[in-house]
Amino acid sequence: MTRECPPPAPTPTATPLSGSVLAEAAVVFAMVLSIHAAVWDRYSWCAVALAVQAFYVQYKWDRLLQQGSAVFQFRMSANSGLLPASMVMPLLGLVMKERCQAAGNQFFERFGIVVAATGMAVALFSSVLALGITRPVPTNTCVISGLAGGVIIYIMKHSLSVGEVIEVLEVLLIFVYLNMILLYLLPRCFTPGEALLVLGGISFVLNQLIKRSLTVVESQGDPVDFFLLVVVVGMVLMGVFFSTLFVFMDSGTWASSIFFHLMTCVLGLGVVLPWLHRLIRRNPLLWLLQFLFQTDTRIYLLAYWSLLATLACLVVLYQNAKRSSESKKHQAPTIARKYFHFIVVATYIPGIIFDRPLLYVAATVCLAVFIFLEYVRYFRIKPLGHTLRNLLSLFLDERDSGPLILTHIYLLLGMSLPVWLVPRPCTQKGSFGGARALVPYAGVLAVGVGDTVASIFGSTMGEIRWPGTKKTFEGTMTSIFAQIISVALILIFDSGVDLNYSYTWILGSISTVSLLEAYTTQIDNLLLPLYLLILLMA
Repeated sequence: MTRECPPPAPTPTATPLSGSVLAEAAVVFAMVLSIHAAVWDRYSWCAVALAVQAFYVQYKWDRLLQQGSAVFQFRMSANSGLLPASMVMPLLGLVMKERCQAAGNQFFERFGIVVAATGMAVALFSSVLALGITRPVPTNTCVISGLAGGVIIYIMKHSLSVGEVIEVLEVLLIFVYLNMILLYLLPRCFTPGEALLVLGGISFVLNQLIKRSLTVVESQGDPVDFFLLVVVVGMVLMGVFFSTLFVFMDSGTWASSIFFHLMTCVLGLGVVLPWLHRLIRRNPLLWLLQFLFQTDTRIYLLAYWSLLATLACLVVLYQNAKRSSESKKHQAPTIARKYFHFIVVATYIPGIIFDRPLLYVAATVCLAVFIFLEYVRYFRIKPLGHTLRNLLSLFLDERDSGPLILTHIYLLLGMSLPVWLVPRPCTQKGSFGGARALVPYAGVLAVGVGDTVASIFGSTMGEIRWPGTKKTFEGTMTSIFAQIISVALILIFDSGVDLNYSYTWILGSISTVSLLEAYTTQIDNLLLPLYLLILLMA
């Protein structure tokens, strides 16, 4: 039997207490309580309160989606996903605070608190939005959400400095504007939970870049961090600019395509590079070239990655050639789509073992290339726009229901975020021993190995389904087993990993995230690595 079967059609008049949604909530609550037990301070109590109110508000979002009463057009093939998305930033901030406190780094300890407070603020805003447009007004849920919000605001008011409060409010303001702009321009690309997670992250990155740009004389950060911030913000601003521009002109003509390429050069050379130059105080292009070719190891890794990129392109061309010879309606099977997961695993493991700073920068460059090519495909920019549309349409699934194709970008983000989000100044003094040594491998384990094995074995051999889902028990069990084998191989080949007998926590973390994969309908390429990162860092 296959792993996939059509889900039951939602009823437009009621919000059923779906077993899969309840199971997903139970898994998320288990992770929240695990972090609460590990941290056990006033901030972790705030996280528990946030999870309780998000659980109740999630059903209001689900009902709004089923009735078509949401403010924007969201992706309809999934539930709202508010609970799992709401808890990512708060929990990440909590574990970051704990690790940096243990390392004695007060700056990043406060930074972790700001991350947690910001995550709670954007989650509460999403909850207030849902309650405000629900009719009739859900009195009980409003009371629960109000109590939780009151507790969180009271504790944060007495814990944050004035500057930190202003920083949280700045991110919240950016988040509100990005929601209005991007959700209008990109209908059906996100669920409410995915929008909260993605746009909340972008808002935080944009605010950090503005803050560091204004205090550049005082900032002495790592150039690779500035490079990531500038690239992410630059690509988002480029997308907003061209989306607004092409409302008034046809993007598929040669004149528009030439204008697109010229404006891309102007924005890159006239805005992004000067911005980066101001932050790192050197020529960005020379710095990047010197960084990439600094050692022989980096040259070998770049050559190896180039071969893998060529292999990925050949897979796309081969699958499209099969479609041309068989049928225009031919869609790539699950195993064919998972080829890219294997290629990404083969890409990231050598980078994590031999040169993490290079992997950090290379993943940032790859993200910029992916987003730029998606702009070219979406706007039908000549000469590659139509070609990319034809090539990538083969690999679409139900999650690509909007105008953008985001699954490959989510895959890259899921693999890269554990590398980007590790607080490097806090990894000294033994604070990152044990299970925390596996944090950079969270994307490889959760997505590259776990999700891939679960999908392949579940779709080919799975027979026992988890209640209320299309996922199978066999797929989940083989996923857990494959990740355990991968951890053993990492111990063999990476001498820097010492688990210090924390095997029980690692097994529990892998098993919990695998259960989340079985029940969630959100983008697992993005959600699973973040939760595994949080659990391992705790």
